[in-house]
Amino acid sequence: MKIMSNEMLIVSYRDALKSGKDKEWAQLLKDEIEKRGLKPFKNK
Repeated sequence: MKIMSNEMLIVSYRDALKSGKDKEWAQLLKDEIEKRGLKPFKNK
């Protein structure tokens, strides 16, 4: 995976969830978000 800023990582994750097509990519992004300690949604 190419290096992404925190903002780009979250935007990519949200887009992957909305499209619902590539679950493996969404899971990879989610793992990286959790590793960095980010919260992709305000409610969570």
